[in-house]
Amino acid sequence: MMRKGFTYQVIPALLPVLFLCACARDLGNYDYTELDGPSIGGIVDSYEVLTFGTLDISPVIEGGAGEDGYSYEWKVIDNNNDNEETVLALTKDLDYEVTLDPGSYSMYYTLTEKDTGITWQVSSVLTVNSSMSEGWMVLCSDEGAARLDFISAITGDTYTDVLKEAVKDGMPVYHGPRKIQWLSTMTDSSSPYYLLTDDGATRLGKDTFGWEEDYAIVYESGAGIELAPYSIVCSGIGKMLVSGTDAYYCEVLGISGLYGSAVNQGFKVAPAIGANVLARTIYAAVYLLYDTDNRKFMAFCPQLDDIGGYATLQEMDEIGAIAEEQTAGKEGCEGVVETVSFDYPEGYEYVYMENTCYDPGNGSMGVTYTILSDGEKLYVYGIQCGDMLVYADCTYVLGKALYSDISRCQDIAGADFYAFSSLRSYMYYAAGGKVYRADLSENPAVSSLQFELPDETVTCLKFNLYQNSDNVRKRYDLIVGSETLSGEGKLRIYEGYDSEGDFSGAEPAETYTGFSRIVDATYKERIY
Repeated sequence: MMRKGFTYQVIPALLPVLFLCACARDLGNYDYTELDGPSIGGIVDSYEVLTFGTLDISPVIEGGAGEDGYSYEWKVIDNNNDNEETVLALTKDLDYEVTLDPGSYSMYYTLTEKDTGITWQVSSVLTVNSSMSEGWMVLCSDEGAARLDFISAITGDTYTDVLKEAVKDGMPVYHGPRKIQWLSTMTDSSSPYYLLTDDGATRLGKDTFGWEEDYAIVYESGAGIELAPYSIVCSGIGKMLVSGTDAYYCEVLGISGLYGSAVNQGFKVAPAIGANVLARTIYAAVYLLYDTDNRKFMAFCPQLDDIGGYATLQEMDEIGAIAEEQTAGKEGCEGVVETVSFDYPEGYEYVYMENTCYDPGNGSMGVTYTILSDGEKLYVYGIQCGDMLVYADCTYVLGKALYSDISRCQDIAGADFYAFSSLRSYMYYAAGGKVYRADLSENPAVSSLQFELPDETVTCLKFNLYQNSDNVRKRYDLIVGSETLSGEGKLRIYEGYDSEGDFSGAEPAETYTGFSRIVDATYKERIY
């Protein structure tokens, strides 16, 4: 009985072993032959080429069936346009005049053995640029008409009046140029550049500033209003602009996507709008307006439907306190943060407003600076706009960041242009051909002459808020447009990161000449 039991237990244990042996014998029945494949050389990992240039590649094929034993294919897949495939050639070597649109492509070189159909493949990254893929867009006033020149970072050349072809295609000649602006989001990716003028505004195509009729901004107005914005400010899921003395809001998500009626009812607004241009994720953005009738700050948030969307900043403080109570216990949720303390002013005249990425409280809230005047006195208020829902990157509704009396700064009464740094609490201003810096961390502010441009007048002073991560350090470069006595426009770029915003006696890192009167200069970054 014991022997019978022993046999009963051993046989099941041997079954997996026998199965494995059978599998081993089965595998041994196949005949494997190592493929004598070709060696493909002479192709690198990446290529860059200009449109209408020539892409010339001569692969080295060694071994295998020999060059005559294969068929060949060069193919690209567009990484920016629904993975569209384009065959460039069916030859061993590639000699291709590039007609692809500017962008990024995956390129594949495929060899197929004629006798067996077996394929070998090598891949590369192909970047197609146009001479206008990257560089400075320089907006000029040519006897009052808007003229756009372009300084190519690809070729190093300057192209004059690049809107000539657009005018031939039917674009009207706009007068009173104000701004050339790039909206990387919140608009059609095929036409992300906005030309803003006294006559109105239009989008421009991304590659060579082409134009189509529906680029005119009237097609973005739900009421069919001819808008003439001073600038367009994006934050959260929407964007705002001021045309005349009215502010308009457009929500990009949802079904609207158009500017509605003016959001300000019963009062006029200043030409600039404050917003958080730093935080990437905002659900219910707070925008800053200045009521020029009642001479006080106002806040607008489209989610405040019960009060018409806008409120005074004092009321927004109270709303922020309520939000803080409602989110009590949720880590990082706050109402209003104060780096400095001040009362929101009333009765002052609006002078200037600018958004920056400067974030002194590390709250993902860029500071909006506003200059106000009270008679001969001038003051700067730094206010941070946040998120009504306080759940995303920015956990505050409002912030008080800075207050400074700038009345004692040199030549401030004659200042023509202002620019605020995203690196420090510095304000730069130009009076004639002189450029000054004011340290706003002191109150009253202390100013110093940075440099003077003899026999020239400053016509443009700004910091470009680069959007691509590779260019973030360039946000601190000071951009100066000037006009000589003979009427020639000059563009100078002063390095700001390593100098920590001190341009005293500095030589420009870049200088460009040959323009008419420069109104604005914005860097066109690669968007692929």
